[in-house]
Amino acid sequence: MAICLGFDFGVKKIGIAVGDTETQIANALTTIKAVNQKPGWENISTLVETWQPTTMVVGISRQEDGVDNEVTPKMLRFSRQLEGRYQCSVELFDETLTTFEAKQLLFDEVQVSADKLWEVQDQLAAQLILQSWLNTKHQSK
Repeated sequence: MAICLGFDFGVKKIGIAVGDTETQIANALTTIKAVNQKPGWENISTLVETWQPTTMVVGISRQEDGVDNEVTPKMLRFSRQLEGRYQCSVELFDETLTTFEAKQLLFDEVQVSADKLWEVQDQLAAQLILQSWLNTKHQSK
């Protein structure tokens, strides 16, 4: 069994999910606030130490035509920093519309309040990213 962490990177917040390759199930874990537009590395380090992932999956968004958007370079930088800091395999995964999908799910299906939505939408987006990645890996076997 391999533990994986999934990340929905944002300039203000980073949603994080955890999953494993045996059960093929991802779960929302937490949302970490950025400090001075930098990832909360101390909190991320604690999660990495706790979960000991073999792979980290970072959602990457691009425009519909495949061209980088304004956040893409920051996502790529974050991915390189994760790999460098933790000496762990980092995979990039298309996250197009996952935050939107997470908001829709929470707001429409669960009727989460707008304040609560702001707190949890990123970790649910991270869960959707990681779950999609796990599904893709499972199908390719």
